[in-house]
Amino acid sequence: MDKILGMGNALVDVLVRIDDDSLLEKLHLPKGSMQLIQEDTLAEIRKSTAGMKIHRATGGSASNTVSALAALGATPGFIGKIGKDETGRFFDDTLRQRGVKTALKTCDLPSGIASTFISPDGERTFGTYLGAAATLHAEDLSRDMFTGYDYLYIEGYLLQDHDLMLRAMQLAKEEGLQVCLDMASYNVVEAERDFFDHLIVKYVDIVFANESEARAYTGKEPHEALEEIASKCSIAVVKTGKEGSLVKKGTEVIQLLSCPIEGVVDTTGAGDFYAAGFMYGLTCGYSLEKCVQISTILATAVIQEVGTTLPGKKWDEIKLNIDALLQV
Repeated sequence: MDKILGMGNALVDVLVRIDDDSLLEKLHLPKGSMQLIQEDTLAEIRKSTAGMKIHRATGGSASNTVSALAALGATPGFIGKIGKDETGRFFDDTLRQRGVKTALKTCDLPSGIASTFISPDGERTFGTYLGAAATLHAEDLSRDMFTGYDYLYIEGYLLQDHDLMLRAMQLAKEEGLQVCLDMASYNVVEAERDFFDHLIVKYVDIVFANESEARAYTGKEPHEALEEIASKCSIAVVKTGKEGSLVKKGTEVIQLLSCPIEGVVDTTGAGDFYAAGFMYGLTCGYSLEKCVQISTILATAVIQEVGTTLPGKKWDEIKLNIDALLQV
């Protein structure tokens, strides 16, 4: 099996379920978005959620993806930056326990925290304090970090640091890795559209986007967006939520429609787990159609749980479903 190296914001998710969206309005967090916040807003969030039931878990898009890959039996790595605090130790220890090889830099800032609000319809909204995670810079990277891996999976949330993204992709290419880019969030794409385009055309082999991200990048609806993105890279993936997903590689196009899902609890990590399933299938050498089907199994499983830490029984069920799929 090929090995995957993830790179992204090292965050700890603090999840809370809300009865309605009034709290989001109070905190000026647009529903369904990821907004970067400062320490004062983080303090306001803590005050507003005091007494509410919270759930803590490792977070960050790429971290979620490599953790899911490890649960499937892969041996991924992860590059990020944490603070010298309990939150940072929790992040590092948790990933290592899952079987992820961590390459974490440290600094004196507090570790990053993603306050995650889960609306009654399962939609999630992030107020993200990056802290130490935002201080991962190009000079922190060295070529040996990429040695021994076959793919670099990098999250679009890092796009604000152009030098970091360029350095990571250049080092990956020097080591012969294929580069996978998740577009992360529609507002990130809108703000960095030209730089996204530069990276995709020059360095990226596989692009993951949801419907809104693909629209922000191309100005087109899913099918047309898929065609445009696929013309610039090897494999393009456009996820269309309840409608399923679209994938194109060369002349091969796969459309997988989703079955109705009951019991959607929290959509946090759905895209991250989709990517994990796809990359798992790809590194195992399965067909494009099987990759998409495995992606759907993982994404369906995670949205029926709060957060992205699935119990052992759920992973056993996922593996049985994948085994059954491969027998067909």
